[in-house]
Amino acid sequence: MLGLIGVFVVIQLFRIEKVEYKEPTSSGILSYEKPSIEVTKLLEETCLNCHSNQIDYPWYSEVAPISWWIADHIEEGREHLNLSEWAQYSNAKKEHKAEESWEEIEEKEMPLESYTYMHSEADLTAEQREILIEYFKNLQAKYKTSS
Repeated sequence: MLGLIGVFVVIQLFRIEKVEYKEPTSSGILSYEKPSIEVTKLLEETCLNCHSNQIDYPWYSEVAPISWWIADHIEEGREHLNLSEWAQYSNAKKEHKAEESWEEIEEKEMPLESYTYMHSEADLTAEQREILIEYFKNLQAKYKTSS
């Protein structure tokens, strides 16, 4: 038992590198696309905490090994889609990212179940899911015609 406690204490020395919080800019999807208040709220509650430069780390992100898992999820999420850099994507990439987004939401792959477990506000109802799916489908159509 003391060995396990010792290991737990030692791994706390290995801190994660946190994404530096950056204030939203005009490149972000909220400024660039100006979604409705309802969509904005849903994006803030379900997407932006992993897919933007506005990461709000919970208290448990200070505790290894949970912190390592969270850091990996955020890194991977931003690698696939960073909504803070939406305006910097080409129209073809915006179309593709919008399509991936609605598909992930429709297939209930996003938001991650592990995220909604600790963030109940991100656990989408069927109606909220449809609102986001429709929003991303409309974005996809917008950029399909302008590609």
